[in-house]
Amino acid sequence: MTNVPTRRRFIGISAAAAGLALLPIGTALAQPADGEVVVWRGTALGAVATLRIHHRNRCAAERLAAHAVAEVRRLEALFSLYRDDSALAALNRRGVLEAPPPELVALIEACRRFHTLTAGAFDPTVQPLWELYIRHFAQETAAPDGPPADRLAETLHRVGLQHVMADRNRIAFARPGMALTLNGIAQGWITDRVVTLLRAGGIASSLVDMGEARAFGQRPDGTAWRAGIADPHAAGQLIETVALDDCAVATSGGYGLRFDAAGRFDHLIDPRTGRSPRRYDSLSVVAPDATTADALSTGFSCLGAAEIRRIRQEAGATTVLATSGAETLRL
Repeated sequence: MTNVPTRRRFIGISAAAAGLALLPIGTALAQPADGEVVVWRGTALGAVATLRIHHRNRCAAERLAAHAVAEVRRLEALFSLYRDDSALAALNRRGVLEAPPPELVALIEACRRFHTLTAGAFDPTVQPLWELYIRHFAQETAAPDGPPADRLAETLHRVGLQHVMADRNRIAFARPGMALTLNGIAQGWITDRVVTLLRAGGIASSLVDMGEARAFGQRPDGTAWRAGIADPHAAGQLIETVALDDCAVATSGGYGLRFDAAGRFDHLIDPRTGRSPRRYDSLSVVAPDATTADALSTGFSCLGAAEIRRIRQEAGATTVLATSGAETLRL
């Protein structure tokens, strides 16, 4: 199994008890006027991870931090491509997994919904294509036009979520050599799980950022949380900020990982063609939950503007913002 870098570089969770001033992600150097801050740093699903919880009661914050970290670690042991002992790694090695974890089955079923909504543009079975491009461009004499047509066609034969059977008893691939990557949805799904955990722990208003940001409740001043969308052409700059009023935002862009020096082939691969679509420099989706925002930002990256507009409402997205060169498009 190839350890493929993820497009995410930062995972953070910032949460506060109701009524306590809460700092958004990105202003960590400033300190809250009151309350305790519990910080945990590590890695999760191949990305640098930071957990920050702001709370008046430090003991309560530490308990929430420990609970959240334990849940992220538990889910990482199921979904990670980077751990040989994960349930996903075992499935990819064997092509079958008996008595699978229910969370893995649930996530595959979520994938199936977005696969249908996007007419196949979102498809977690693209992992063989990732591995094909990594192997090709690892060669010193790699052809700049990418893998040979026959190799691409053979690999595409192993792509297609319709060839994955999943129920509570068994997950199985119908074709040899298939493999899943959940990098296009797992961070969003885990973000939603953490939000559920924080709410159960008594948090009434929070911003959770795990590469995909989700907010619930309002800031203590009664205004909505806001998230900045990064400019893919200028590090540290924003193209726009969006209000997160009980919703989530996720961004996908080919700039996150490029297989070749010229940048013609990146980690966003159209599962229908096996090629990087390169339609947009980045694409952001605002949706009611992080799972939806994450999956749609991946799938929509392979679709044209007319297709996105046609399925956006049905898919549950409230806003789609794309950049192409110097142009910003609201789809």
